[in-house]
Amino acid sequence: ARAFAAAGGLWPSSPPPGDEAARRRRLAVSLSIVIRTRFLDDLLRQACASGIRQVVLLGAGMDSRAFRLDWPQGTRLFEVDTAAPLDFKASVLHQERAVTRCERITVAADLREDWPAALTAAGHDPAAPTVWIAEGLLIYLPEDAVELLLARIGARSAPGSRMGLTLGPRGVIERFGADAAPGSAASLWVSETPDDPVEWLAGHGWEATSHTLRERAAAYGRPISTPAQREERPGGLISAIRR
Repeated sequence: ARAFAAAGGLWPSSPPPGDEAARRRRLAVSLSIVIRTRFLDDLLRQACASGIRQVVLLGAGMDSRAFRLDWPQGTRLFEVDTAAPLDFKASVLHQERAVTRCERITVAADLREDWPAALTAAGHDPAAPTVWIAEGLLIYLPEDAVELLLARIGARSAPGSRMGLTLGPRGVIERFGADAAPGSAASLWVSETPDDPVEWLAGHGWEATSHTLRERAAAYGRPISTPAQREERPGGLISAIRR
């Protein structure tokens, strides 16, 4: 992470100026990333323990799981993202002499276009179970794009496939995105968790379990000390299996 941040001119650096409320918002977003990382790491380990050997990271960005997790022999991990971040990532990995712990395959494709064809060309087998990860992705997609993405995932998911999603919890755009600095990540947020994420995913053929960040944080021994500002609905972190 430090190597990527340094290459991008973000390390070392000072936090941006702002008032106390802005500082608390930044800390809240940072903690959410810590918790979601642990949640998805656990999901991937469980999927591999069930025998799955295909992993697809959608909007992979600087994800380093191919290098930092212990993968079973025969695991193939596909990283799908546009060419620019994948090229930047490759340069940093080369400089760091990073060594993968599985077969890592990059797929340069825009998720708004025909990425399934590119994934097939890269060697993904839709007849074998896959574990799909969409981390920090769906919040940037409008509702119709989210529905299309899930339909495409479902069409390439054999029974027994798994999926891990992170979604913007209800109210997150109002709390953090509304006054975000132009051009910041939060200023680009457009979607949140559906009212009933379990029922929503059932409509796409998935048996899902939904968790709040607060629930998972407590389970991991990193409880959130501040009280909830409103009643927290299920959502935020989703695990699902294809029956």
